[in-house]
Amino acid sequence: QVQVVESGGGSVEAGGSLRLSCEVSGYIVSPNYMAWFRQTPGKEREKVAIIYIGSGTEKGSTVYADSVKARFTISQGSMQNMVYLQMNNVSHEDTGMYYCAARQLRKDIRTLTARDFQFWGQGTQVTVSS
Repeated sequence: QVQVVESGGGSVEAGGSLRLSCEVSGYIVSPNYMAWFRQTPGKEREKVAIIYIGSGTEKGSTVYADSVKARFTISQGSMQNMVYLQMNNVSHEDTGMYYCAARQLRKDIRTLTARDFQFWGQGTQVTVSS
């Protein structure tokens, strides 16, 4: 059974930094994509960043939401089943529950949405104070 576990959330002041971690385990077929999404009460879950961790020349390809570009970085750890989200210069608008997700099937990374991901973690809360 595939498990996705996030960690690293917490409270941070505006302008500060935070790093989220995600570990996926229990899979037979390795995921090709790992992603971070976030959600606030009353709003839909929105994409933050996605990374292709499969094989080939596209390995390491990333996409970001416009709102986090140049501030957040998604990366894969030395262990293939670890993914990180480095959050810099955070603002109040970055507050929310952050979810890590994994997907096995290949698809154009630019078209991936929350519905395309099969496996989800329970989320880790990020709160930015002013």
